[in-house]
Amino acid sequence: MTTPNGNQSRTLLQDIARRVMIERGLAPDFSPAAMAELGTIQAPATTADSAARDLRSLLWCSIDNDDSLDLDQLSVAEAQPAGATKILVAIADVAAVVKQGSALDAHARQNTTSVYTAARIFPMLPEKLSTNLTSLNLDSDRLAVVVEMVFSPEASLVSSAVYPATVRNRAKLAYNSVAAWFDGTGPMPPAIGAVAGLADNLQLQHRITAKLAELRHLHGALSLETIQAHPVFADGVLTGLEADSSNSAKRLIEDLMIAANGVVARFFTAKKFPAIRRVVRTPAHWDRIVELAAGHGTTLPKEPDARALETFLVAAKAAAPSTFPDLSLSVIKLMGAGEYVLEQPGGDATGHFGLAVKDYAHSTAPNRRFPDVLGQRMLKAALAGRPPPYSADALDALAKHCTEQEDAAKKVERQVAKSAAALLLHPKIGTRFDAIVTGASDKGTWVRIAHPPVEGKLDRPRPSLRVGDRLRVELIYTDVERGYIDFKGV
Repeated sequence: MTTPNGNQSRTLLQDIARRVMIERGLAPDFSPAAMAELGTIQAPATTADSAARDLRSLLWCSIDNDDSLDLDQLSVAEAQPAGATKILVAIADVAAVVKQGSALDAHARQNTTSVYTAARIFPMLPEKLSTNLTSLNLDSDRLAVVVEMVFSPEASLVSSAVYPATVRNRAKLAYNSVAAWFDGTGPMPPAIGAVAGLADNLQLQHRITAKLAELRHLHGALSLETIQAHPVFADGVLTGLEADSSNSAKRLIEDLMIAANGVVARFFTAKKFPAIRRVVRTPAHWDRIVELAAGHGTTLPKEPDARALETFLVAAKAAAPSTFPDLSLSVIKLMGAGEYVLEQPGGDATGHFGLAVKDYAHSTAPNRRFPDVLGQRMLKAALAGRPPPYSADALDALAKHCTEQEDAAKKVERQVAKSAAALLLHPKIGTRFDAIVTGASDKGTWVRIAHPPVEGKLDRPRPSLRVGDRLRVELIYTDVERGYIDFKGV
């Protein structure tokens, strides 16, 4: 094939994304009916029921990616007597605008998630909603569902509540700059300094979430780390791939969302409402995880044990940080994919093995995940004393559908990421790189180069190669449409 140049780079990847989405049963475009319906929505919902609290005066802020415009949640902290901390998480009230059974709902129900490809985001809801009218935007009054949590000085949950409220985002912050400030490697972001009291509030959030994370890891939450790369374009031309990594600001939000999702799950239980939960079951391939650990000199118990696995992971990262992302990926694959399941009142929750939590309901990203919209509708019905808007059978079918479509979306994202990598590397055929072996089996041997962070298949590998081995390779082949990248050892 002829490799495109100029602004054709982005166009080609967009075309590949659209093709693969359709092949996997996802809709890249909104229907005429959905767009007509969108045209009738001209302003955000700002009137709430009498139970809604006016919390606009609090020091709410959002922390997300630098380029994120679909803001699903805000957070704020309040110091309490005797060293306790109250945390409030506000979740965008998408259900107030996107009505059950509407054309917009039908599109969201088909895809069940926003699809984040290398060249374009295919949002679950039109951008007029997801980045504007249902987004918790800066200096905008918005309806929200608030999850309130009070933690002891040791970060044990003392009490919780869920209720509707009106909120106002006081500062739109980004992960990287906030993390640099937290870690002392960068200045305070100007948006923090512009709001009196926000700096202290964020430091309080930082302290309590660090304790929350420590508690979860003591119970066996897994320290996993994989390499995710995002494309860099300049005037439509793909110029590079940059590796994303976890940081202290991302972990703050992750820990708040895990805690909030647990509160929502237990709220449904208390109200005797059926609910969709996100679970990662006890690993079916634990025996292979045991073998993997043995290859690193560690003996794991014969029965699944999250705490033992976490101890192994922490030690493995300390011993070989450069290969830890590849070890993490192997463990993730052997643990099995997460899924959505129906939890009936009085049922025994499956739980989330990787997070070491028993109660976990996705509820904090309704602009980009349909299970969260479903949960929000159920939540609002429970708060208002109404019956569930979905039957248990309907929720069971929707849980299975959401699992299938989320899996399809991830496959689309991986395919386009591979195509982007192949496109970026095509002009470098014949170039040599330092590489590390990331996979070695009967199906083939795979290697990853560091700059750019790209993985490819090794042609005619030496039988002696093992995961973690380092070698010199030469790029010999790319196929952009299929996302193939081949190297040979030199």
